[in-house]
Amino acid sequence: MAKYTGPLCRVCRRQGEKLFLKGERCYTEKCAAERRKYPPGQHGQRRTKVSDYGIQLKEKQKARKSYGLIERQFRICFREAERQKGTTGEVLLQLLERRLDNVVFRMGFAVNRREARHLIVHGHFTTNGKAINIPSYLVKAGDIVEVKETSRDMPSISDNISKLEHRGLPDWVEVDGSSFKGKILHIPSREEMQLPIQEQLIVELYSK
Repeated sequence: MAKYTGPLCRVCRRQGEKLFLKGERCYTEKCAAERRKYPPGQHGQRRTKVSDYGIQLKEKQKARKSYGLIERQFRICFREAERQKGTTGEVLLQLLERRLDNVVFRMGFAVNRREARHLIVHGHFTTNGKAINIPSYLVKAGDIVEVKETSRDMPSISDNISKLEHRGLPDWVEVDGSSFKGKILHIPSREEMQLPIQEQLIVELYSK
């Protein structure tokens, strides 16, 4: 399955809630999910009954679209969560949060995960002093994520850092905007992730 490249606002409308895929636009009155609170398409305003399977599938799609993964990537992540100790659903979300593209986004260096992936692939970040250009790289507690010195003059990165106070940071990371550097304090707990995702429905879907 190819990666989705269409309008991001359609994704939020299809899921029925804001997934904050477009960065700053999602916080304004221009947000399509706020202006048109019904699914996209010709029959979007029709009322339809959703089965239990449909509810589970929709929850999985919400998580997958939020993190910008294709089905194969998401399934691999789920299988890895099954192999690890702990509650499968919570471990799955922790693995998704630990992806380098998500961490760059959470630290405020990128306006969304799509931009974060673009910056990482083009080699604008280091982890613990080593150049990493793999968006799926999993960070650990204590890791240092830093913008390369040669990339610190990029307008997009500088602009995003200037908005750190407005966006806020999760409790499990800390960022020093003046040095273009962030640190992973610890692996986030379920409460710290504050995601509008019912991970148990995803586990039930893949357990069939």
